[in-house]
Amino acid sequence: MTTAPSPFPAPDSAPTDRGAVPAATSGRREFPFERRHFDFIAHMLYQLAGIALAPHKIEMVYSRLARRLRDLRLGDFDSYCALLESEEGANEVGFLVNALTTNLTSFFRESHHFDFLAKTAVPEMRARHAGESSHPRLRIWSAGCSSGQEPYTIAMVLASSFGPELRRWDAKILATDIDTHMVDTARRGVYPADLANSIPAPLRDRFTRRQREAGEPMVAMEEELKRLITFKPLNLLERWPMKGPFDAIFCRNVLIYFDRVGRTQVIGNFARLLEPGGCLFLGHSESLYGVSDRFRQTGPTIYRRL
Repeated sequence: MTTAPSPFPAPDSAPTDRGAVPAATSGRREFPFERRHFDFIAHMLYQLAGIALAPHKIEMVYSRLARRLRDLRLGDFDSYCALLESEEGANEVGFLVNALTTNLTSFFRESHHFDFLAKTAVPEMRARHAGESSHPRLRIWSAGCSSGQEPYTIAMVLASSFGPELRRWDAKILATDIDTHMVDTARRGVYPADLANSIPAPLRDRFTRRQREAGEPMVAMEEELKRLITFKPLNLLERWPMKGPFDAIFCRNVLIYFDRVGRTQVIGNFARLLEPGGCLFLGHSESLYGVSDRFRQTGPTIYRRL
């Protein structure tokens, strides 16, 4: 079959391998989905969010966006791509980013990070700031907070480590994500009850409460935690409004979606905003090797700003 010239050509800089995805796959799907559609969507996501869609993600892209075509009552991906390019497509662009952003997270995920935070980083923060004022300042950033389990875990660690003393501290956790729907979910702080099983029982008993919604068991985060956290949408490749400095930054399983230029830019900005000696926590498959010389590694995917 001969494929017609694409009305949505991907520029040469589009982060895809042109030989890795079939040119047309309309015979197997509800909507015709050709390589030109994937290239256009991949390039738009890269331009908007710095996320490089690998060619093996074609099935994921199709399945997540096919549902959107049904909701919009569009007959094909040509119409959807045209919508994204139109003036009326501004809101749809936001949906595209939300739909294609992976949001896998859990409470106390990669627990060695939180052991280090409780046993090493928090005592250092207390020693560093304790004599600064009657309300010492402490700032931690969860960059790529997804549905919120990470910042709530950080808040549990702070609250349990400081105890009643935390009331005299100006302690805040900033939690950001590019996916606005995830930010709304995180801000609400209510999850299916089984997701709380990864929270150690003493902390679960203290910082969560059971409730039911539509007959389903749920767990809600206590206000004590919510008061510590500010949730905001943020694209890490756009201008950052915050000035820092931060005592610690968690950015786990986010850098893997950026190309080398994007990773270098983000890590450089983290170094600028972190206190000297401040900690940067990355995901289990991420590394600063060849990306930055402004950090030294102090543990598995734990780095200190020089």
